[in-house]
Amino acid sequence: MSSAASSGLISAPRGSDVDRYAAIIRAMNIKIAISSGCVALIFMLTASVSAQDFSNASIKTVPVADGLYMLMGQGGNIGVSVGADGVLLIDDQYAPMNDKIVAAIGAIIIAHDNVRKRMNATHFSSFFRSESPPSPPAALPVVTFDSTVTLHLNSLTIQVQHVPPAHTDGDSVIWFHEANVVHLGDTFFNELYPFIDVDSGGSIRGMISAIDGALLHINAATKIMPGHGPLADKQALERYRAMLNTVADRIDELIANGQSKQQVVEAQPTAEYDPLWGNGFIKPDQWAALVYDSLVAGQ
Repeated sequence: MSSAASSGLISAPRGSDVDRYAAIIRAMNIKIAISSGCVALIFMLTASVSAQDFSNASIKTVPVADGLYMLMGQGGNIGVSVGADGVLLIDDQYAPMNDKIVAAIGAIIIAHDNVRKRMNATHFSSFFRSESPPSPPAALPVVTFDSTVTLHLNSLTIQVQHVPPAHTDGDSVIWFHEANVVHLGDTFFNELYPFIDVDSGGSIRGMISAIDGALLHINAATKIMPGHGPLADKQALERYRAMLNTVADRIDELIANGQSKQQVVEAQPTAEYDPLWGNGFIKPDQWAALVYDSLVAGQ
């Protein structure tokens, strides 16, 4: 998602991805976009998505529940609700809300308060060693919310719930209550080490807390859309939580013993998890360093 938005974005979509997403979004006649940090909700006034030709878009469609789908591409996972009221798009990677696309489609964006604040300022990412200018006015959220916002669409109660700083300080999770489905955005990377944007208020302990909160409200039948990685269930989320907590505790202990960041990385505190979790864009050494930075910052 792009650090320009400072809302849980890791990298801006590549040129070809921008064009694909823009074409899809224009075809869907998007009118309203609701961004909840690392998750963007986009409501289309037409439900005729199935009639559109998206053959040139390299996106895998995963059925989740009746009228609910997860789209997997190069970026984050996109949740889609299709029904009589229209189409709701939940975009973890925020690709459709890329500045170029927003300017092209004129979407109305609703976001958590912190998202607008960070999008409206220059952002420096120490991890990516990059600086991003403020987003243009057309890309900024028009309506912001503090803790929750609820939509009643397609016979579903869809609750957007802000969580304390986790991946960033603008994270939210999306609950589809009647369907027993949740989109956890970038608080959950399934079978990938996650990115913690410490510069945007992200916190390893906050990530664990966000997952603990989700676990309180799911059961064995709940289907979980992660921000990245395959569709998951409660057992997968529990594995993720165990990995986060074990790595955080190990690095916390090394810090307490006076170890430097380099020494912590060299100690390989993630070694047992690397075969499963270490094959994404965040490599094991980078993951250990991110956790170190978060803990030293008191986050």
